Amino acid sequence: MIIAGFGFRSEVSEEALMEALELAGGLRAEKIATAGDKAVATAFVALAERLGLPVVAVPQEALEAQAVETQSRASLKERGVGSVAEAAALFAAGEGGRLMAPRVVSSDRSATCALAEGPGRGESL
Repeated sequence: MIIAGFGFRSEVSEEALMEALELAGGLRAEKIATAGDKAVATAFVALAERLGLPVVAVPQEALEAQAVETQSRASLKERGVGSVAEAAALFAAGEGGRLMAPRVVSSDRSATCALAEGPGRGESL
């Protein structure tokens, strides 16, 4: 299963999220994931509906437990993890999941996306 994990700023647009997904090569993703508190953001919900994909809302402690490649200072300060996108994708990919590539950033820098593959987790919104 391929999971697209997202990190994004509060003012993100659906278009920026879609651009990040396309840049990551994630149009074949089977689920999308992000931090639990961001999973209800208007643009993120709109993206999930547009793609017809289930959402995995990742708890903060699960984000912090993931070993990510990218170490963004802003993400570390705000979320305690180097990349929310990578951490969300890895968590949602399940046991033995692996990151397919480091996260990519939308051109307006409001969204990041990373892909992971693995057996997947059952819980979704």
